[in-house]
Amino acid sequence: MLDELLGRAELKARIADLEEEVGHLEARYEAESERRAEAVRARQEAEERVNRLEDRIADLEGRLAAVDDDEEVSFRGRETLSRARLRAVLARLRSFETDAEGALTAFVDSEGVPEAVERAVGDRGPLVRRAAPCLVCVDDAGLVAVTLDPPVAPDPFVTWGDGFELDDEWFLPRSGDVLALVRSDLFVVGTYDGTEWAVSDHVESDVKSAHSKGGFSQGRFERRRDAQVDEHVEKALDVLDGVSATGRLVVVGEKTVLGAFDERADHVARVDASGDPEEAFTAAVDDFFTTRLSLL
Repeated sequence: MLDELLGRAELKARIADLEEEVGHLEARYEAESERRAEAVRARQEAEERVNRLEDRIADLEGRLAAVDDDEEVSFRGRETLSRARLRAVLARLRSFETDAEGALTAFVDSEGVPEAVERAVGDRGPLVRRAAPCLVCVDDAGLVAVTLDPPVAPDPFVTWGDGFELDDEWFLPRSGDVLALVRSDLFVVGTYDGTEWAVSDHVESDVKSAHSKGGFSQGRFERRRDAQVDEHVEKALDVLDGVSATGRLVVVGEKTVLGAFDERADHVARVDASGDPEEAFTAAVDDFFTTRLSLL
C-alpha cells in the first residue's frame, strides 16, 4: 500500500522490466559473439581449403606439364635419406671423380631450370622441374644423374668440376647448432655437439584443445585458448633467449606458432612431431635433417 502511494511499485516494476531487458540483451550478445566466432572459424576453414586446393591444382598442373613434355620420363627411383644412410650416399657421390669440367653440380630453385642444366640432363629436364627446388648432380658420361633436396638450401648456382660439390652444412647438423621444436603446448630445445643431440630445456603448457559443451561460449573459449598459447610462446622465447648458439638456430614445429620465431631463427620449417619432449624432439630432428634422393 505504502509503495503504491509513494510510486515505488511502478518504479520497481520498471526496474524489473529493465533488468529483464538487460538479460535478453546479454543473451543476444553472447549468441551474436558465438555466431561471429563460428563465422570467423568457417571463413578460416574455407580459406585453408581453398589454399590446399590451389596447391593441389598447381601440383597437378606441374605434373601435367611434365607429362606433356615427355610421357615416358619418370624417376628411376626415389629414397628418403637420413642419418647414416644420408652420410653414406653423400660419401659415395663425393668419391666420384672425372676429368676437369666433367661433373655438373647445380642448385635449381622453383623459378626454372638453367640452360646449362637443361643441356646436361637432356630429356630428363621435366624430372628436374618436378623435383625443384633441388640439387642436381650429373656427369657428362651419364653415369650419375640424381637430384637431392637438402634441408638447408644454398643460393642457386651452376658449376662444372672434376667432382660434385656437396657441402655438409646443406644436409647435416654442425657442432654448435641449436634446434628448437615449438608446438602450441610444448617447446623443446637442444644442441648438437658434433656427435649427438642433447635436450637442454623444455616448456610444457596446459593449453585447452577443444571446447566442451556448456560453460564458456565458443568465442570466449577461443580467446582464452589464444591467450594461453601466447603465454606459452612468450615462455618459449624467454628460454630460447637464454640458449647459447655457436652455430645455426633452427626452429621447427606447428605453422600457427612458427611466425613468432622468424626473426630469431636462421631456418624455420614446419614439421609434425608428437609425443613427450624427448620423443618429439628426436622426431623433429629426423624430420628436418632428411633429404629426398631422386634418380633421373
